[in-house]
This record gives sequence, C-alpha cells and structure tokens, in this order.
Amino acid sequence: MKQFFLCILFFLALTVADARNRKVKIVTTKGTIVVQLSDKTPLHRNNFIKLLKQRYYNGILFHRVIKEFMIQAGDDSTKQSVPGKRYGSGGLKNKIPAEFDSSLFHKRGVLAAARDNNPEKASSGSHFYIVQGKKFTDSTLNEVEVKRMGGRKIPERYREVYRTIGGAPHLDQNYTVFGEVIKGMNVVDTIAQMERDQYDRPKEDVRIIRMKLKRKFLFF
Repeated sequence: MKQFFLCILFFLALTVADARNRKVKIVTTKGTIVVQLSDKTPLHRNNFIKLLKQRYYNGILFHRVIKEFMIQAGDDSTKQSVPGKRYGSGGLKNKIPAEFDSSLFHKRGVLAAARDNNPEKASSGSHFYIVQGKKFTDSTLNEVEVKRMGGRKIPERYREVYRTIGGAPHLDQNYTVFGEVIKGMNVVDTIAQMERDQYDRPKEDVRIIRMKLKRKFLFF
C-alpha cells in the first residue's frame, strides 16, 4: 500500500511539474538556449510544447537571421536543406490567434511568433523568432514611433528597457511574444551575427538538434 501511494505522489509531482515548469532547452549546433514560456499566452505556449513533444523542431535550420534584429526558425522543409536555397515558406499552415499582453514586449531575448500579413495578426503555427535587438536612444525611439509605428507611442516603461537592454520596438502589439531567453543569449548573438546570403540565410547551416522541456520534480 505504501508503494502504491508513493507512485501516486510521484505521478502528481510529474503532473504539477509539467503544469508549472515551462522552461525549454533548445540545443543547436552553436550551443544551447534556454527559454521560459509565458503563461500569459497559453495558446502559443501549448502549441510550442505540443510541437517540441512531437519532435517537429528537431533538425530544422535557423533559416533567417539579421544582426541586431532576430533569428528565425520553423520551416520543417529545412530538415533536408539544399545549399543556397531560400527557405521560409514551409512549415505548418494553421494559425494561432494573436495573444497580446501589455507586459510582454519585444525586448532583447524574447521569444515570439512569426506571421504573414493577415489582418487578425494571427501567428504561424510553427515559425518563431528570438530577438537579438539593439539599444535605442530617445531620439531613435521617436523616429520608430513616427516611421515604423504610425505615430503609436512607446510606453515609458518600455522605453527604459529599449534604452538600456535593447530590442525591436516596432514589433510591439503586432507579433505575439510568448517567452524569453533565460540562458544562452551568447548563442543567440553568435547566430545573429553569422555571415548570411541575400535571403538572410546563414552561409553556415545552424540546426536545432533537439528541444526538450526542463522538468522540476516537486515533493510534498
């Protein structure tokens, strides 16, 4: 009987860990990135977890990288990549409804969902990017507001982060942020700064080897 209850407790611990612990290890050919998924964007969080459990991302390329902006992946046709080919049109065709939250914005290190130009701003079912970003001054932030955001104002609490840490402010409230890097930003920097071709594809392939949920065992 004691063994039975221990098994039940162990199962409950696993269940609670899975529900509360949203850290994901992204192991790449350039190193490991650890991201914390947000519970404020459950549709995106759950979709990302579902795909990594299905091993969808294992073997795909970061097919688009732009220095001081972001690195992007999600096209499963890159698993059998051809040198020099442009990628980005592959991947899952379903869309995830936008989930915008005022506390989630495009600071350096955030994980967000890519999308096409659909009017609902719904996200791609598989494409994601990680922001490397750059630092801004007040004057350059003012320019972004006028030239990239149609006059929409950047809140002061965001501005302070964009001045000191950096990011990509013109993406705010246009693309869903659903997590952030908590370890391995040096790997993101390395990938973002790689030499690339005219399609922004790194000339040296950078693959996601595997993704894995990091679990914590909780005991009662």
